[in-house]
Amino acid sequence: MLDLIEVGRKVADVAHDLGISDQTIYAWRRQDRIDRGLESGLSSGEKAELTAAKKRIAELETEVAVHRRVTELLKKEAVPPKDRYAAIAAMVEEGLPAQLACRVLEVSESGFYHWRSRPPSARSIRHARLTDLITEIHQSSQGRYGARRVHAELRLGRGILVGHGAVEMLMRRAYLAGAMGRPRWKHAKPDEIVQDLVNRDVTATGPDRTWRTDITEHRTREGKLYCAVVLDVYSRRVVGWSIDSSPTAALVANALGMAIDNRAPQSGTIIHSDQGVQYGS
Repeated sequence: MLDLIEVGRKVADVAHDLGISDQTIYAWRRQDRIDRGLESGLSSGEKAELTAAKKRIAELETEVAVHRRVTELLKKEAVPPKDRYAAIAAMVEEGLPAQLACRVLEVSESGFYHWRSRPPSARSIRHARLTDLITEIHQSSQGRYGARRVHAELRLGRGILVGHGAVEMLMRRAYLAGAMGRPRWKHAKPDEIVQDLVNRDVTATGPDRTWRTDITEHRTREGKLYCAVVLDVYSRRVVGWSIDSSPTAALVANALGMAIDNRAPQSGTIIHSDQGVQYGS
């Protein structure tokens, strides 16, 4: 084509004879002049190198993205092939190439496609159903139940035969764990603490002169139960009480409210308690 134009053929005639557009011929002719050094611009070799460099950069960026997602999805070094296939499937849904993901995770591409096309086994279906039940029980306990309580709820509460080890495994895979240890209660600030007005005197000269109050903890089959009691020192009679599943300020406020409603004490009644945060709130 370039030789025909060099000998004097018109561009329109050459384009008609070869069945290509005029713009293509003009672009080819300009690129030929650049390659021969007659015009400034990128030569064909430089363009090929630039295209190859861009392709390689894109491949490296994709490989870095695959490594990053592998680190996020698989947090352990020793991972069984099934978990690797699941991670590859998640990356493929995100648009990452399956071939590169298989190479990074050191599994065969044919094995991955065979795993994806294979129907779920009875064991995996059972594990998925148990995981849903375990998650439901864990959420209903507000995240307090561990593997033992979840296992007891499945066996005794719902009549499902499952081993304790299976419950531990499924909870670990679902990143579920029970509450650990006792809660750490905050202590009252110094400016919230009232001075001792009874000087450790456990007697009273009349009713409703001095009330003593405290919170007690009781263990039940459904968990811990907290009881706040208001006691009249003179008669040793319980004049107010309140029960709740958590030792909050509302627990002691309800007990004091009951005592005030029941006895209607006059001014000057002393309410003596410890320096807990519930009473200092």
